[in-house]
Amino acid sequence: MREHAGMNVVQAAQHLGVDRTRISNTEAGRFGVSEERVRSFAEIYSCGDAAYVDALVGMAVERVQGWWEEYRGKLSVGALDLAELEHHAVSMRTVQTMNMPGLLQTEDYAKAVFATAVPEPTAVQLRRRLSYRLKRRDVLDRDDPPTCTFVIHEAALRVTFGGPKVARGQLEYVLEASERDNVTVRVIPFSAGGFPNAGSSALYASGPVPQLDTLQLDAPTGVMFLDGETHLANYQRILDRTEELSLTSEDTRDFIHAIAQRL
Repeated sequence: MREHAGMNVVQAAQHLGVDRTRISNTEAGRFGVSEERVRSFAEIYSCGDAAYVDALVGMAVERVQGWWEEYRGKLSVGALDLAELEHHAVSMRTVQTMNMPGLLQTEDYAKAVFATAVPEPTAVQLRRRLSYRLKRRDVLDRDDPPTCTFVIHEAALRVTFGGPKVARGQLEYVLEASERDNVTVRVIPFSAGGFPNAGSSALYASGPVPQLDTLQLDAPTGVMFLDGETHLANYQRILDRTEELSLTSEDTRDFIHAIAQRL
């Protein structure tokens, strides 16, 4: 909001009558911010988008700690941020190339995936990561769940983490999840050929207003979050193109069912 107003940190601090470090720390999320201060920022920055301001106010007044806080200091900050992002999302679109989407993983499948990590996790680390992964799935069961579109490449369907029995159970779970009103599953078959950003997986989480959308990318060292307008616009086009290349929901269910039968 400040950058769109063409104002630097020093100028913003002068308008608010605070030290410049207060602005920097607030923007970085190191300091909390009140509803009154959010509206003061909006007034100083001449932001007339009421829906955007109200959405920020809603975040400012929420003081309830999320379930992910019990894992703070035990899992990476990026993992906790991902759970919080999913919690606040109004809708989500994701493309997965080699693994099943985290929100659709069974316990046995997730355990098999975590067991391949290097260095190999200890028994305690494995249980912790597994409980966290399963807890994330609850976002799909709440009273107001986000609408989710999961685009999965055929490669992810055929990699048998945990062996044929575990893989079959995972595919059956995805089929069951695809029957939910808020869930759409679509497959990109090998026959579709290449597609944009084929080398990595991505999650596009839509907030209550477009300015609060966030893109999450998987990286070898963890997760990465982007919210720049150019990144968001580009990935929206990437996701649109990817969905165009994928099978319809009905054909996807037939496709997954056929693979599961062969296991």
